[in-house]
Amino acid sequence: MDVSLQNIDKVSALLTVKLEKADYQEQVDKSLKTFRQKANVPGFRPGMVPVSLVKKMYGKAVKAEEINKILSNTVYEYIKDHDVNILGEPLPNEDKQPEIDFDVMDTFEFLFDIALAPEFKAELSEKDTVDYYSIDVTSEMVDQQIKAYTQRAGKYEKVDEYQDKDMLKGLLIELDEDGNAKEGGIHLEDAVLMPDYIKNDDQKALFNGTKVNDVVVFNPNTAYEGHDVEISSLLKVSKEDVTNYTGNFSFQVEEVTRFVDGELNQEIFDQVYGEGVVTTVEEFRAKVKESIVGQFIADSNYKFLIDVRNFLMNKIGKLEFPEALLKRIMLLNHPDKGEEFVEENYEKSIEELTWHLIKEQLVKNNEIKVEQDDIVNMAKEATKAQFAQYGMLNVPEDMLNNYAQEMLKSKDSAEGLVNRAVEAKLSLALKTKVSLNNKTVSIAEFNELFK
Repeated sequence: MDVSLQNIDKVSALLTVKLEKADYQEQVDKSLKTFRQKANVPGFRPGMVPVSLVKKMYGKAVKAEEINKILSNTVYEYIKDHDVNILGEPLPNEDKQPEIDFDVMDTFEFLFDIALAPEFKAELSEKDTVDYYSIDVTSEMVDQQIKAYTQRAGKYEKVDEYQDKDMLKGLLIELDEDGNAKEGGIHLEDAVLMPDYIKNDDQKALFNGTKVNDVVVFNPNTAYEGHDVEISSLLKVSKEDVTNYTGNFSFQVEEVTRFVDGELNQEIFDQVYGEGVVTTVEEFRAKVKESIVGQFIADSNYKFLIDVRNFLMNKIGKLEFPEALLKRIMLLNHPDKGEEFVEENYEKSIEELTWHLIKEQLVKNNEIKVEQDDIVNMAKEATKAQFAQYGMLNVPEDMLNNYAQEMLKSKDSAEGLVNRAVEAKLSLALKTKVSLNNKTVSIAEFNELFK
């Protein structure tokens, strides 16, 4: 067996593998022996089929299969042993590959086109300055978060007089042109109405200050500006029949219900952060601010890594790639999308590939290693973030573990967590390498940076 690599240029090479009969014959004979033992040929008992017949029936296919196995292993072992920095997969050469005939040939030569990664250095030092954005956590943001907690602990209470956002329950009656109850018309008890959702301001104003037992005459079609969903929901008719109800209705208020936020007390403190962790409003506000700051750190680190990417890609400049070979690889990976897709997406693909290669170097140079515990912890953090959206910060450890393990069962989810763990560690490492241009911005300004 002879394997050689010839560089065509800086980013492409030709890998040649020559196989002699001695390289594959032993494996072919073993496979034929196995076929002979299992072959079911009429007129012969199992295992008693003549070797010559087995060779005639299966020889070519077995020879081709075993040679392909040896060829595949040889190519990838060579690439690994010689540390060839390859892009994509080796592709059969389309121009110089000799014809292969497994029936008559004993010696074979296989040629593969190899796409090589370009050589460059991704280096960062204190001489390099990269922006780092911290999000200003304001009192208003703390207030909004606390209000979310108190609202979750809130409840509906009956009141005497309507105010904005209250809910009304009462008797809804369709009226005729004279203002009397329409014979055979709609008559709904316990109809529910929220005037705050009425679109017409004049109709909405009719309910201002209404009290229990008050009667309001209004026009649902005008109130909701003909929107069939709202009208059909109120009148309990189909959307197709809404156009039949354009007149006035009376609504006798029987109940006014108001949502009242929960009281900010020890019960809420314990629900959010655990029993006894905070005991005063001041401590709770400080803890809420600390939690918001912590949630934003991951966002800041993510933006920092984007800026590092842009900085290094500009610093390194445009890299040379084997365009024709990479386009062949793209086409093989997306056979159903065709050459037009490849042409349209090639430049974007090269941009992502460039960053991938840069990141690989950064990970290696900074000795970034991700262990199983890192992946599990990242899954827990992702779970915590999901619960935090619903105001649940004091999630039991066993529940976090269960959710984390479920996430890791999905291959795509696990790969995403590995990548996030790598980037989290890389971001922390790179912040110590460069000079940070620290900037404090509002959440609105921060979000604008991604547009």
